[in-house]
Amino acid sequence: MTDDLFSLTYSSTAVVPFGEDELARLLESSRVANVGTDLSGLLLYRGGRFLQVLEGPESAVRDAIDRIRRDPRHRDVRILVSETVEERRFPDWTMGYEPLGTSTSAPPEGFRDSFDDLDSGDATVTARALAELTLWFRVRSGRRAA
Repeated sequence: MTDDLFSLTYSSTAVVPFGEDELARLLESSRVANVGTDLSGLLLYRGGRFLQVLEGPESAVRDAIDRIRRDPRHRDVRILVSETVEERRFPDWTMGYEPLGTSTSAPPEGFRDSFDDLDSGDATVTARALAELTLWFRVRSGRRAA
């Protein structure tokens, strides 16, 4: 196995929904582990579902997803995209996270309030949704979109 720069995006379902404290602990342990293995990425959580982008050396990314698959807090782990990449999309984040709050106003047209469309099985829909989520996260975090 090579150690090219690799990106993997997966979705999973929490066995038990995570509260803010559980998410904070998960993020802290993920950040510590990711620094030691040269991983960066993005984590989104909403309605009991995780969407995560992991990027780094291929062996480290594959080791991380193997650990996640064995983690009893996750079920239905599904790889959405896995690819060799030229550069990191999240180079400064050992694990970026954005809480997705609940609003009382109607969402704007086209608003993505779940990850359900990522499970469509259509690679084009998945790739577009991931690009939109990446852009959304960068804008929300104050980072310029690439």
